[in-house]
Amino acid sequence: MFLHCGKFQFDLSRPLVMGIVNVTPDSFSDGGQHASTSAAIAHARQLIADGADMLDIGGESTRPGAVAVSEQQELDRVLPVIEGLRDISIPISIDTYKPAVMRAAIRAGAVMVNDVNALQAEGALQAVAQSDVAVCLMHKQGTPQTMQQRPAYQNVMDEVTAFLRERIAAAVAAGIARERLVIDPGFGFGKTVEHNLDLLRGLESFRVLGLPVLAGLSRKSMLGAVTGREVDERLAASVAAALIAVQRGATIVRVHDVRETVDALKILEAINSKQ
Repeated sequence: MFLHCGKFQFDLSRPLVMGIVNVTPDSFSDGGQHASTSAAIAHARQLIADGADMLDIGGESTRPGAVAVSEQQELDRVLPVIEGLRDISIPISIDTYKPAVMRAAIRAGAVMVNDVNALQAEGALQAVAQSDVAVCLMHKQGTPQTMQQRPAYQNVMDEVTAFLRERIAAAVAAGIARERLVIDPGFGFGKTVEHNLDLLRGLESFRVLGLPVLAGLSRKSMLGAVTGREVDERLAASVAAALIAVQRGATIVRVHDVRETVDALKILEAINSKQ
């Protein structure tokens, strides 16, 4: 399986670690820690030193209950960071659902779009199709303002799979090659703890869609619900969740704690290489 991200090509023979760079004051875990351009760039460079394979830069929190920000405010946050990282040797992903932000970020050097809205906004499909960047299509139920109020499914695995299949078809119809597509079941986005655990248990079933799977479990409330730990105490649970996700078919894990996740995956690779 291959992933085409602009000038970057990944054969996905090993799992990739995507480091999170939140240029926001209100993200659920590290809001405000890297909100300035200089702090975000420094954090990004540290994640690269820690072994990140790619970076995901976001300027708007999509945590449950988050307040939307304007297009200009999001651009003001993320563009200077992307431009300040032009010299790095790994891909930059832009975490946004706004087509104008996608286009501006791509012009600035982003080679992947990570869209919690799966390119459903008007003009989003075209913004990606007119480039050669990769895109991650994520499932969510509701909006960040409402998604955790009463999430409900008849069968969470079937419904998430059906949604992703439909968005894949829409992307391909718009001219986005399958080699540029990644899917994400959207842990924590309109799901209860049990929904999230069902998705993690059944992650391998998404292979039927024939695309790389991204898993974003790092520090999320489902881990807090299981362990009883606050958000800044979920390192062990986050690394464990990333390992389980990879063992069940994830090809990209999106994490805050890059160094620890990279080390854990090296152990897993060493064990598996003798099989």
